[in-house]
Amino acid sequence: MTLLHADPGFLGWVRPVALAVGLVVTLSGAAAPTLPDDARYQIDVLVEDLPQPMQLQVAPDGRIFFIEIGGKVKIHHPDTKQTVEAASIPVFTGQENGLLGMALDPDFAKNQWIYLLHSPNNFKGQHISRFVMKGDKLDVSSGKVLLSFEEQREQCCHHAGCLRFGPDGFLYFSTGDNTNPFESDGLAPIDDRPGRAPWDAAKSAANTNDLRGKINRIKPTPDGSYSIPSGNLFPPGTAKTRPEIYVMGCRNPWRFNFNVKTGTLYYGDVGNDAGGDSSERGPRGYDLINQVKKPAFYGWPLFRGNNFPYADYDFETKKAGAKFDPAKPINDSPNNTGLRLLPPAQPGWIFYPAGNSQEFPELGSGGRTACAGPVFNWKPEFEKSGGFPRYYDQCLLIYDWSRPFLKWVRLDGSEKRVAIEPFSSAVKLLGENAKAEPGGPFPLRRPVDMVFGGDGALYLLDYGTTWGANKDAKLIRISYQPGNRAPVAQASAKVTAGREPFTAELSSAGTNDVDGDKLSYEWWLLPEEKLLSKQANPKVQLTVPGNFAVELRVKDSKGASGTARLSLTVGNTPSEVRFDSPQDRDFFTPGKAVAFKLSVTDAEDGTSTEKAEDFAARTVVTAEWQRADGKVDLPPGQLRMKGSDCFACHAVEQQIVGPALVAIADKYRGQEGAAAATIQRIIKGSTGVWGQVPMLPHPQHTADEVAMMVQWIFSLQKGAGGPAMVRGLSGEILVPTEAMVRTGVLEATYTDLGRAPAGTTSTKTIIRLLARRIEAESAEAVDGGKVNDQDGASGKQSLKILATGTLRFPSLNLSDSASVTCRVASTTGGVLELRAGSKTGKVLAVCVVKPTGGPDKWVEINVEVKPTTERTDVVVIGKSADKPIKGELMDIDWIQFNAP
Repeated sequence: MTLLHADPGFLGWVRPVALAVGLVVTLSGAAAPTLPDDARYQIDVLVEDLPQPMQLQVAPDGRIFFIEIGGKVKIHHPDTKQTVEAASIPVFTGQENGLLGMALDPDFAKNQWIYLLHSPNNFKGQHISRFVMKGDKLDVSSGKVLLSFEEQREQCCHHAGCLRFGPDGFLYFSTGDNTNPFESDGLAPIDDRPGRAPWDAAKSAANTNDLRGKINRIKPTPDGSYSIPSGNLFPPGTAKTRPEIYVMGCRNPWRFNFNVKTGTLYYGDVGNDAGGDSSERGPRGYDLINQVKKPAFYGWPLFRGNNFPYADYDFETKKAGAKFDPAKPINDSPNNTGLRLLPPAQPGWIFYPAGNSQEFPELGSGGRTACAGPVFNWKPEFEKSGGFPRYYDQCLLIYDWSRPFLKWVRLDGSEKRVAIEPFSSAVKLLGENAKAEPGGPFPLRRPVDMVFGGDGALYLLDYGTTWGANKDAKLIRISYQPGNRAPVAQASAKVTAGREPFTAELSSAGTNDVDGDKLSYEWWLLPEEKLLSKQANPKVQLTVPGNFAVELRVKDSKGASGTARLSLTVGNTPSEVRFDSPQDRDFFTPGKAVAFKLSVTDAEDGTSTEKAEDFAARTVVTAEWQRADGKVDLPPGQLRMKGSDCFACHAVEQQIVGPALVAIADKYRGQEGAAAATIQRIIKGSTGVWGQVPMLPHPQHTADEVAMMVQWIFSLQKGAGGPAMVRGLSGEILVPTEAMVRTGVLEATYTDLGRAPAGTTSTKTIIRLLARRIEAESAEAVDGGKVNDQDGASGKQSLKILATGTLRFPSLNLSDSASVTCRVASTTGGVLELRAGSKTGKVLAVCVVKPTGGPDKWVEINVEVKPTTERTDVVVIGKSADKPIKGELMDIDWIQFNAP
């Protein structure tokens, strides 16, 4: 889905944004290109809901390969918008292990070789294996282990695991120091006491005879093994060394990349945790971005930052010895199997601590997980392919997974650092807790890998909100659109169906041209290709019954055009559907069934009272249950289907009007070209594919939206279930047992019989149900109170109410409530009164709160509630128990209305 000009009703938080503040630099006396206009960045979400994505690469044919740490290899097809699973590799996932790295062979177009760095279950360490791709499937049986190296799995952590081919054709792979960092006070983990090897990074990162804590370089050979390229840190045959080592002295070099023009390697190295310097033992923790033009030792665990030295610390006596010398670093650890005298240590190129950096203030402060991305190399053809602008030619991307940030490092002709500049205000790095702004920049949570494709666009994996698997993890493409941009058309109608003659009130509201060009409008009736109007918002009358599409064609003054469609049904009146019970904002109880009853009236079909059996067969009720945080754990494609009329004719495992969705998946899953054909059938309609009942066209949906729907359908397996769904005018829907479920949405859809030649229409009605436990912070109106972030509260939020403060919960049905429970905390104690309608209304309940011992000491108080026969607003009033109190009275977590 393209998000540069997204439909506000679809993903309303994305819009063009203002120019970023950037630094214009003139190199070699040449005039610098113009600062790019941030409104020209186009952001396409290609895939969503990726559990812990790790690395990606764009294949020569445009397919995007990416991996997930749990062992899955996936491929996204930009042409069909489909994502397929190529393989699932068994991996050990403890202590941050898993499927860590992936690279396609430089000659992939011919040999179809793919390399994976993975953690086997039957080997304590890592394998680099080569496999053969056969179309979209990875042939697991073709696997050959090029290289393996052991790691300790007794203690956590640091495995790095990036895998890439350099422009020299050699395969580079990063490895972490494989050392427990938690018992060294955040300083150098060089505990050389007996049995403490897992706590000693000198065994690995500073060991010339060990592949851990390194970036290694090999040359894969056709037989599935490897040779050693010339120019690594240690020539083959050097005693006590591994010839594969290219860079050593790394703590956790998680992400690296290259300048493909010069061959320079850039890597990010995640630093240690010490928040301050120790005068005796050495420096605080620093993350590094290093520039590598030749193999070298970069210091860890003897040095950090700008070659700041650590002391040779005795963990037994707790005494610090002499500090290490970066010119002649010595590794005297008993766990060292390599050379005692190490190569001279190289200082960090960019280094920053958790706090503000004096040297690099542009990088801010906070968490640290430094990553180095690619260097952008501009080509003239990028102006037509969506590639980034020339302004960023020979600029390096750096980013931080934790903090987070995404920055450009401007380089001169010899790759010296000139400036660190903002990426673009078209995107905003949010981190874990910040919320996206509605209508604001595109939100990124945690960039985890990024590459420039052959088209010059940036392909990026966003890991999502938290440390684990995230629903908001995604694969995106960021492109740049120079020149005149086409207008974005939006078409809607007040009513889309009715008897003939039918007057359609058409609207182009939302149509815009980001360049500000004057627009012309044309409305065309399809398939007749009849011009209906040249007005922006016309009223048109259609007299011939049937199913039609109306297309809005908008053209700017420079000739660029955009289109939008909507469907109209002439000759068939939409139905009226209503819930007799329950009613909007009635209560439900987790784990218990909600009984429903519907009434339907249709001008052509009659009423559900007269023809109950016929109407019941064409009525579907679905339920969606939301947690306190507002999240609904549904795949993107399923969410889009629920926003259309799909479930009026299709169920997951039952054939109703159309075939079961599982049957569709079973028929087409794995067939080449099936996804693209299905997308077109949904948009254009079809007849005879699954019998004689036609599937009506859905031109109102974009190909991207339908692609997500098809991807979800093709993923279905028999017995896996789907959305809660019941067919009929009455029945029961079971509520999930989760206590965190706070809101239920019941949606009833009736699909009529149509009135030939006009096809069927589907009419839906929605009601929202409330859990009996209502979060205090969800009150519609609050006077004299504020939302308070608090770990001990449900959903980590409560509402702090002042003395004489009030809350209002609108339109509640208390007819089946016998008591009310309030979860509260208070230093002073007080009284909560629940009244009907207003502050002076009938008293429904009185909750006396004694001092609980503090605002974080929660108690639950249960009192009788007086039932009401009519729906009413419930107003909660805070009062002091004895003498008047100024200021805070108590914290309210939730209020629960209990059934008898």
